[in-house]
Amino acid sequence: MPAQSQRSREKSMTYPPPRYLGTDGETSATYRPADAGPELRYANGGSAHYLATGATTNGQFGLYRWDMGPTPSGPAPHFHRSISESFFILAGSVRIYDGTRWIDTVPGDFVHVPEGGVHAFRNESGEPASMLLHFSPGAQREGYFEGLPGLAELSEEERAEFFLRHDTYWL
Repeated sequence: MPAQSQRSREKSMTYPPPRYLGTDGETSATYRPADAGPELRYANGGSAHYLATGATTNGQFGLYRWDMGPTPSGPAPHFHRSISESFFILAGSVRIYDGTRWIDTVPGDFVHVPEGGVHAFRNESGEPASMLLHFSPGAQREGYFEGLPGLAELSEEERAEFFLRHDTYWL
């Protein structure tokens, strides 16, 4: 590519404003070994590994590994007003609702749901399944997932406040 065309192309690329203003870089990477245990375990055999939280990414995104046991589980159709969610299937089959239909996904499949997009996911295969769950920006979703097991103990009003606080709107 001619130098002039390359410079024109570079000028047309858009990046957000710099967030790091240092000149030498810094040592700030995080490492999580593959054999690290989950931060959250559910009675139905599911678990969540907090790979990156909103707190550790300065609010840019969150990334969890979501492991589901063989018992059917997963949320009903809902949407979020302030976050997008993406799903990357690692193992097994996860049914993902894209707002119009249920998709039987397989390892390597990817689904992105922008803010306001109706979605749901379920493991109905009778086998374990695993996926990466990415959301942006990096809301403090840990409180949502950690609060789910206690919902039965809440009044209807307290449950409604819980879902509102965690940007979850059921259909």
